[in-house]
Amino acid sequence: MEKEWKSSTRQQTMLDDNVLVMKLIHYFITERNYNPIILQGVDNEIWLENLDEDIKVVRIVFGYIHNDEQFNFDMFKTKRIVKKIKKKTFSFNINVLSFFLDLGENVTNINRDNNLLCVNAKSETAIKRNTLVNKNFPDLKKKMTYSEDGFELFMKLTEDINQHNIEDANRIEKVFKGKFPFVTYLFIAINVICFFVPILFGQHDTLISMFCVHGPSIRAGQYYRLITGVFLHANIFHLLFNCYALYVIGRQLESFMGKAKYTIIYLFSGLVGALFSMTFGGSYASIGASGAIFGLMGSLLYFGYFYRVFLGNVIKSQIIPLILLNLIMGFAIAGIDNFAHIGGLVGGALITVALGVKDKSSTFEKVNGWIVTFIFLAFTYYMAFVLAAR
Repeated sequence: MEKEWKSSTRQQTMLDDNVLVMKLIHYFITERNYNPIILQGVDNEIWLENLDEDIKVVRIVFGYIHNDEQFNFDMFKTKRIVKKIKKKTFSFNINVLSFFLDLGENVTNINRDNNLLCVNAKSETAIKRNTLVNKNFPDLKKKMTYSEDGFELFMKLTEDINQHNIEDANRIEKVFKGKFPFVTYLFIAINVICFFVPILFGQHDTLISMFCVHGPSIRAGQYYRLITGVFLHANIFHLLFNCYALYVIGRQLESFMGKAKYTIIYLFSGLVGALFSMTFGGSYASIGASGAIFGLMGSLLYFGYFYRVFLGNVIKSQIIPLILLNLIMGFAIAGIDNFAHIGGLVGGALITVALGVKDKSSTFEKVNGWIVTFIFLAFTYYMAFVLAAR
């Protein structure tokens, strides 16, 4: 009888511990939109991340920490993992909150680092009364209260977490699922038509003269040149280079942002690039889609910031080096309008902030984005039409 009672007690204790773990996981995943981090070689703990929160990483540690020596090793290990997460997610600072469910009495001081915060989570009551928890997650106390209990509660929490993960996976799949890049192909077709058709009729140079970005002509009232110059190219190599870049970058961004936003980003970037060319290019003529393409790269950087868990390595190893390389080439090689590149890059990033990234950007961020974009556009217009005209 005594053995049966002890066995029953152990099972109940294990169930209570599992339910506490599941309550924490349920709260951070379903209420705060944290996502699990898959780590190799890490046992008896669960890592969750949400890079949009002040506390970007939450650890739930259910392994036994006996004394200060074990605790110090745990902190050392945590710092090493966090360092890797920083590199992968392109983050400069990551605050971690660790919940220790089985902390020994010989551990004397658990909060020794401002970025590595710790909670002695020996019970649900201890968690709800913890100052750090109430400060950073004031709704946790309420959200951990349920009408169900025992095995019924455990199953409910598991079902909720699974359902949330399925919905989250569907949202991410919808964002990254390839879509037919109609607008990108349309822009490429316009570039090709505007290059080859005038050549067939012997009017290539005439078309460039009439529709290129030319500061004095635009200031005289030919404002259409601010956009038409984006679709003109000097020679076949110029055309092929820009069309290939548009094909590679444009297809991805159009899929991520949607056709309407993508069209606005492309045209706005080309416009800002043209205004920069007017400002710093003097009376020289400028043509080409490269300013708009740089705007797409600036937009992709902003989009990648929100999805840096998935695109962090791509941003660091491909997008940023590509931007820097092209800017360096622009300053080193004569005849390249690098000011249009810079203007397009900044314009593309700003208009994307204003338009927002679906399911990621807040209304506050988009409103501020529109305000900054209009101020930037007004200042750029003033430089191109007033300062540069003197």
